[in-house]
Amino acid sequence: MKTFTLSLILCLASLAAFADTPTSDQVMADAKAKAAADQKTIFVHFGASWCHWCHKLDDFLDQPEIKPVFDKYFVSVKLVVTEDEPHKALENAGADKFLEKLGGPQGIPYCAFLNADGSLIINSKRPTDANPEGQNIGYPGEAEEVDWFLKMLKKAAPGMAADDLKKIETALRAPAKTAKP
Repeated sequence: MKTFTLSLILCLASLAAFADTPTSDQVMADAKAKAAADQKTIFVHFGASWCHWCHKLDDFLDQPEIKPVFDKYFVSVKLVVTEDEPHKALENAGADKFLEKLGGPQGIPYCAFLNADGSLIINSKRPTDANPEGQNIGYPGEAEEVDWFLKMLKKAAPGMAADDLKKIETALRAPAKTAKP
């Protein structure tokens, strides 16, 4: 009986978690309304709780010198996809289909910039001679990935001030900080 009760409680908790997680359509409807009202572009990125590079992108976007820049030009949206079984409740229903619509999945994190109506401006698939369709840059940690991310920013926010773009570039190109013993 205790096992049944515990199972029932876990099941109900899972259902409650699903009920609390908005669908991708709900998240994007809010983002579109805000982007239209504020005359901004939407920055959407897809990630999962288990993804190291997704956390790295989240940390980058939350840096005190980066967050105000993104907030000035973009309505930022994170959609959760491809969660492992214990964390499925974190996923935004429909986000996987939306990811496909925007050119993914090719791994996460995956990013795209959209107009206020939700139409694609540019995504994180960097074309190369070997792959003209493009390959997802994920977190822009390598020089060519940073170059593509900067190109994405310029296309998504052509009016971005040069010093704001430089802050982003400097933060991305900074060598990784290592902890001192």
